[in-house]
Amino acid sequence: MSVISVGQAVVLGAVEGVTEFLPVSSTGHLKIAEGLMGIPVDNDAVVGFSAVIQVGAIAAVLVYFFKDIVRIVSAWFRGLAHREERYHHDYKFAWWVIAATVPIVIVGLAAKPLIEGPLASLWVVAGSLIVGSGVMWAADQMGRHKRGEDDTSFKDAMLVGSSQILALLFPGFSRSGATMSTALVLDLDRVAATRLSFFLGIPALTGAGLYELKDALGAGVGAAPLAAGTLVSFVVAYASIAWLLKFVAKHSFNAFVVYRLMVGVALLGLLGAGVLDS
Repeated sequence: MSVISVGQAVVLGAVEGVTEFLPVSSTGHLKIAEGLMGIPVDNDAVVGFSAVIQVGAIAAVLVYFFKDIVRIVSAWFRGLAHREERYHHDYKFAWWVIAATVPIVIVGLAAKPLIEGPLASLWVVAGSLIVGSGVMWAADQMGRHKRGEDDTSFKDAMLVGSSQILALLFPGFSRSGATMSTALVLDLDRVAATRLSFFLGIPALTGAGLYELKDALGAGVGAAPLAAGTLVSFVVAYASIAWLLKFVAKHSFNAFVVYRLMVGVALLGLLGAGVLDS
């Protein structure tokens, strides 16, 4: 019997789709939802399920940014074949995304026992939500928002890509929140920071989902819940991406900061009262 039902998978898929690209921590929200539904958050199958349904959200990014991705990948292949094409920004950007993914892969493999064990605690999620909100607020205030997407450099990509490690080790910090905050500190504007976060998330999240697929199926999650959760995640994430890009073009990240603080404090209260098991 699957440790997650189809109905629960649909709920978790919706949570994943809404929160994966918003700077509020999809992992944190998934763990909270799992706790409220009585699903063990540190179960290997559940951890694997969470990683697999992220592929649905990534598929939404691939569809939404299809033209951009085709342009960048095409430039990369042209650069491999023709030296003169290697000065094109898209060619260099493709290599930057690849290089910026290496740090999180190394840390993810090395720290897997910690990530799926002690660091999976809801106490860690609550603390990371609160601390991460402070980091995001400070980054939004410090950033001068003067650089666009075409102004990004190898240094930007490596620093922003490496910041994903924070969310990997501290669920609740938020991968999107960490990458967007780092990009803002580097003076990228909010739209450029958001788009860079999307592109850097594609290889990291896809790789994590495919890596965990065999463990999720083998450890006790049925194919039907995995399929349902991934499909719902795709549909909801597509709508979430469209909304977020419109929102950040005209607003600061303050709404996310306040929301994260409220969720973090509420989670601490639920854990302290014994309503949720960490």
